[in-house]
Amino acid sequence: MKLTVIGGGSTYTPELVDGIARERAALPVSELVLADPDARRLELVGGLAARMLARAGHPAKVVATGDLDEAVDGAAVVLVQLRVGGQAARRVDETLPLECGCVGQETTGAGGLAKALRTVPVVLDIAERVAARAPDAWIIDFTNPVGIVTRALLDAGHRAVGLCNVAIGVQRRAAALLDAAPERIALGHAGLNHLTWVRSIALDGRDVLPELLDGRAADLAAMSGLPAPFVRRLGAVPSYYLRYFYEHDRVVREQRGAPTRAEEVAALERDLLALYADPALDTKPARLEERGGAYYSEAAVQLAVSLLTGRGDAQVVNVRNNGTLPFLDDRAVIEVPARITASGPVPLPVPPLEPLFSGLVAHVSGYEELALDAALRGGVDRVADALLAHPLVGQLEFADRLARDLVAANRAHLPWAA
Repeated sequence: MKLTVIGGGSTYTPELVDGIARERAALPVSELVLADPDARRLELVGGLAARMLARAGHPAKVVATGDLDEAVDGAAVVLVQLRVGGQAARRVDETLPLECGCVGQETTGAGGLAKALRTVPVVLDIAERVAARAPDAWIIDFTNPVGIVTRALLDAGHRAVGLCNVAIGVQRRAAALLDAAPERIALGHAGLNHLTWVRSIALDGRDVLPELLDGRAADLAAMSGLPAPFVRRLGAVPSYYLRYFYEHDRVVREQRGAPTRAEEVAALERDLLALYADPALDTKPARLEERGGAYYSEAAVQLAVSLLTGRGDAQVVNVRNNGTLPFLDDRAVIEVPARITASGPVPLPVPPLEPLFSGLVAHVSGYEELALDAALRGGVDRVADALLAHPLVGQLEFADRLARDLVAANRAHLPWAA
């Protein structure tokens, strides 16, 4: 079986390779293709990937290429984990909004919109190549903003599923709190990508979240970065991305006095690539944990196995709403548990969202629709409309100014703005 990773030169990739090596029986990869325009990164990451598989006794061949058509030809699964513009563009995403007093973050708010504008056309071009050369392949999108990118892929008719590691991270931490195997834990996880709440934590089918809120609220709150009394009052565990909404001004103050995450990651990536260059290294280095993306390999491998075998297990993915959250358009993409079949994910029923949650979900879903329209059709006014609709911007003065500034800063990546 051929598995292709678009953005294979990412420092994340050894995490995925580690999962492929461990799950050889479930996911029998015979050819692992790493595609990336950066030849130097490909050389370093590809070399480490080959050494890791050899150490594990895995027979897969590692192919590193800059040719997209060659990379996707005949693939069974294409995993997309790219970053258009690299950490330099990310730094702009994280700093430019701060000039207006808005959160600077690469997946939500103004920064998230800039990333969507750069990313959606590139991913759609890749998907067209997949459709032409591997029409039965599944596209697994790990590229942020996952909800918007997945909606673009599905609207264009592609076989695609969006994936995020937030849910599996909560599952693993809850399992540790309960001293239980992760497979015994099921989450009542609902919302949009990077805008979710866990409203139940089932251990062997019994909801133990009320008990955890009573006795371990501080541990649950640590998962979200929000105060324990607030998490207890919510009766749910918010995604840590919700801190950008619930403590917006505090986060802005913190960001203004700290290095950007882009700067931190750029320095870390230099160190990781230096480690990857060591021909004696044949395991993922411990420092990779600092890169983020915990449990990414497990989530990606589990999803690929279930899509290819029709295993029918439940996993949290980004999928069409199709009535699951009745207050949203059926075409919206939501992040919920779904039954993973050979025909794709089927969302499981979700108990009605409380107004405190559903109002924010509806608001951000409206923004995502406008953001996708701006990414597909371009235009400063469409960008401004999307920003005006986002609760982290939402003011005419800031929306217009940020639209002009974001387009100017990303002109090299926006054909319509050239």
